[in-house]
Amino acid sequence: MAKKKETYSQAMTRLENIVRQVDSNELDIDELVEKIKEANEIIASCSEKLRNADIEIEKLLADKQESEE
Repeated sequence: MAKKKETYSQAMTRLENIVRQVDSNELDIDELVEKIKEANEIIASCSEKLRNADIEIEKLLADKQESEE
């Protein structure tokens, strides 16, 4: 079964929860390592989403400008 794609907002909420857990020192060392790995994956995913959104916005703005000329 395919994993449902997570929205940017959902990913940020997960990341905020991980940061909260790390800041509160409620994780043992094994959990901490796993949470840091998970956080890095979330950050990479969010960065990619932002890059893709930026590219798409640039395209839309360029298309709009071309149609106005």
